[in-house]
Amino acid sequence: MIIDLERFIAQERPVWDELESMTAMIEQAPGWSLDLQGAQRLHYLFERAAAALARINTFSSDPEVTRYLETLVARTYGAIHSLDRQRTRFSPLKWFFGTFPRTFRKHVGAFVLACAATLVGVAFGGIIFVVTPESKETMIPAIFSHAYQSPSDRVAAEEAAQEDRLEGSKNTFALFLMQNNIRVTILAAALGFTFGIGTLTMLFYNGVILGVICVDYIVDGQGVFLTGWLLPHGSIEIPAILVGAQAGFLLAGAIIGRGTRFCLKARMREVMPSVVTLIFGAAIMLVWAGIIEAFFSQYHAPVLPYSLKIAFGVLQLGLLIALLGVCGRKASQTEEVGV
Repeated sequence: MIIDLERFIAQERPVWDELESMTAMIEQAPGWSLDLQGAQRLHYLFERAAAALARINTFSSDPEVTRYLETLVARTYGAIHSLDRQRTRFSPLKWFFGTFPRTFRKHVGAFVLACAATLVGVAFGGIIFVVTPESKETMIPAIFSHAYQSPSDRVAAEEAAQEDRLEGSKNTFALFLMQNNIRVTILAAALGFTFGIGTLTMLFYNGVILGVICVDYIVDGQGVFLTGWLLPHGSIEIPAILVGAQAGFLLAGAIIGRGTRFCLKARMREVMPSVVTLIFGAAIMLVWAGIIEAFFSQYHAPVLPYSLKIAFGVLQLGLLIALLGVCGRKASQTEEVGV
């Protein structure tokens, strides 16, 4: 039995008070979450209070203390499970700023492969254009018909334009860009079912187009215009397509199954959550890129100074790097803690 009940209560009372305080905070603030240290402390206090309740039930007949501890342990148990339920609720912001960047970092190797394939295409396209400039129209599809004319002629025409050529059609143009780019991104992911060969081919070809256009404008002395034109939306659009290809390479890796003994079904079940996360994350990025391209990128000096457009693109790229490289790191620790 507990020989000195008053001494036992006095010794345990600070623990009960702290547990009651933490429980009340969870109950009063549904959105409140615990860090790793806080979760460990709550777990310790709960176990200690439950052990005290067991001792008092066994060796003491003090009904008031027993009722207090029963209520406290029951409240804490409910609060803990309310945290579990909160973690299962879908929050778009937490998903985009937490789950999406963590998934990206988990499979960053596939993203690096996508970047490499694109850069090889850029180099190839640039070299081919330098060697045979007349091949430009052959390598660039009709959708990029503005690239067929001389860069100097296009820049002169854009800068001399007195009217808004997209007036009344910006929304339609933005929706077209979103639809087209999201379709390309989903296709890059779906081509992972070709063991990644289709994804590699698409990335290489996109790189060729980009390389031809970039070298064409740079050689013609229009590098500033090119940067101001492409960077505002391209700093989001190009990485988004690469993220879609990243998902495609995950699918390819699951199909190939090298280095694993799991069956194909198990491998696909393992990677599909990451694939879906990457595709939806890329789609959200492309919605923003479409808005920027329609409402910002298409306007050049003197309407919008190139320095402003370039600064905007650099800032946007920096924020994207921060999102994918930093966001969700702290949450990834607390989400793994069970209390």
